[in-house]
Order: sequence, then structure tokens, then C-alpha cells
Amino acid sequence: MYKTTDGEEIFVVDGHVALWDGSTANQKNRHGQEFIDCFYDYHRNLSPQEWLWPHDKFLRYDQETFIHDVFETGYVDVAIFQPVGLTDFYKEPFGNVAKNFALAEQYPGRLIGNGYFDPRDGEEGLERLEEWAKTYHLRGVKLYTAEWHGDSKGYRLSDAWAQRYLAKCLQVGIRNIHVHKGPTIKPLNMDAFDVSDIDDAASTFPDLNFIVEHVGLPRLEQFCWIATQEPNVYAGLAVANAFIHTRPRYFAQIISELLYWLNEDRIVFGSDYALWQPRWLIDQFMSFELPDDIRQETGVQLTREIKKKILGTNAARLYEIDVPSRLSQLRHDVISQKTRQAG
Repeated sequence: MYKTTDGEEIFVVDGHVALWDGSTANQKNRHGQEFIDCFYDYHRNLSPQEWLWPHDKFLRYDQETFIHDVFETGYVDVAIFQPVGLTDFYKEPFGNVAKNFALAEQYPGRLIGNGYFDPRDGEEGLERLEEWAKTYHLRGVKLYTAEWHGDSKGYRLSDAWAQRYLAKCLQVGIRNIHVHKGPTIKPLNMDAFDVSDIDDAASTFPDLNFIVEHVGLPRLEQFCWIATQEPNVYAGLAVANAFIHTRPRYFAQIISELLYWLNEDRIVFGSDYALWQPRWLIDQFMSFELPDDIRQETGVQLTREIKKKILGTNAARLYEIDVPSRLSQLRHDVISQKTRQAG
């Protein structure tokens, strides 16, 4: 829970967190090292100096560190796992759906464990998606359209098999489709993260919500043109948030464009932990103001009420979280008790 200087409490949903294993022991080949090292470069270049991790900690951190950083000191009330397999690069999945679910079971009400799919897995993958949906009570999936799969270096949501998987999501009750459409990560190809296939998918499946993670960067303008005509397309701020520190004007341009084209009801906060920690992101976001010239040009505001929607209630609506009931549940859980004891 984030508390303002005048005592108002703000419900926070971190829409993009991970508990990954990029360790040397789990790397299948050189690409596993390239991938996690590229992640670390983003972490090192965009984080405040006092929030930097050593490289070895970044490769693989434990559950206690995750709980402490996200919930105990990070203001977050509910966090959503967005795992990705990357099994061409890692022996065990980079993000493990079963382990995420097990941790969520330990902290009722705190964690939502999403799954993932790869349409190149064919019928076997469809069966696994249905099994995961039942076993782990999935309400969302995270997709990496640039993920490698044998000789293939990416797919599009307009592909026939991808459409079958999206139809399966509808059938098994998965409504939230989180799609990485942003900066590339070595050795993946940037073109395979192109945002244009969102248009077809959103039109074909109007009952699904497409949360475009990283708001299409560096294709922000193209994303905005798609999102303005597709009411089931949302902007996930993971990665974009981090520019608030090193490039505050660039962040102002990003958030003002999103507010202009999408409005404040379709923008979702995400720290992308452990690339960045939610505490400093939320602190800087709550104190952030748009420059006068940008406000005058776009006509948008970034008020406290809008920030509250972005930080929590928009994601709560997507995941059908009743905020008063959830807060009542969480106020006396083990995390809240430990946080109060620590002051």
C-alpha cells in the first residue's frame, strides 16, 4: 500500500513481475547468457545507483528477496507474474509457472500467476494450455512473439495456430493476453516484436484484453494508432516506467501520448521486477508532473486520481479484483504484519 504525504492510501497492483532463473547452471547455451546479460544492461543503465544489484544476484534471486522487495518495501498490494519459457536458451523454463503458482499459494491474495503459450507447439501445446488453465486457475498469459523455437525465430498473433490458441484462451476462461511488444533482448530479433499483429488479434477476439507490455517501444506511435481504434487494447508500462529516472522528459512524452490516445482507464503499471524495483518507480511516479509545454500541447493531465487508476484500479478491473474486499483480506496477512513490525 502506498500512502501519500496527506495520509491517503493507494492500492497498488504491479502488473509485471518475474521470478526468473538465468543462472549459469540453468543456461542451455551461449544465448542464455546473452539474454540475461542484456537484461542486466537494462537494469544497470536505467536504475538509480543505490538500487543496482550485483550481476550474480541478478542471475537468480530467491523467493524471500522477491517478497521483501515487491511487498514488504515496494508498496505493492497484488503482483502479477508474467513468465516466459525461453526453453531454447534455458534447461528449465526461465519463468516457471508451477513455482510461481506455489508461491502464490503461500501468500493468498497477493500473487496472480499467469501462464504462457507458444503456438508453434501445436496440438500438444493446446492440451498443455488447457491443463495449466485448470491446474493453476489461469486468468492471463504472457506471450513472447520473438521467442526462438528450433529454426523459427518468431511468430505473429495473426498466424493460424496463434489464432487457435487465442480461441482456446476464450474457451478455458483466460481473458488477459499480455504480449511483449517492446525493446528487443539479445539474441532475439526486434522485428519479431513488431506491434502490428495486435491490430488483427484485437479485432478478431473482442472479448479478450490485449495488454501490450512496454507499450510497443520503440514503436509507440504505431501502438497508439492501433489502441485508439481497438477498445480491448491496453498499455503496459513496464520498461517505459524506468525512463522516469534517466530520461524524465522522454517518460513525459510517453505517458502524455498514452493519455491522449487511450485515456487513463487503459494504462497499467508494471515494475518489470527484477529489472527494476517497484519502490523507487512508484515514489518517482507519484511525485512526477508533466512539463507545462507538453500539457498545453496535448491537453492531458496526470492528476493523483489518474495515477491511482494507473497504479492499481485499472489492473484490478482486468483481473476482477474487488479492491475493498482484497484490502480487508490483506491488512492482517503475514506480509502486512511483518511490514508494520518493521515500521
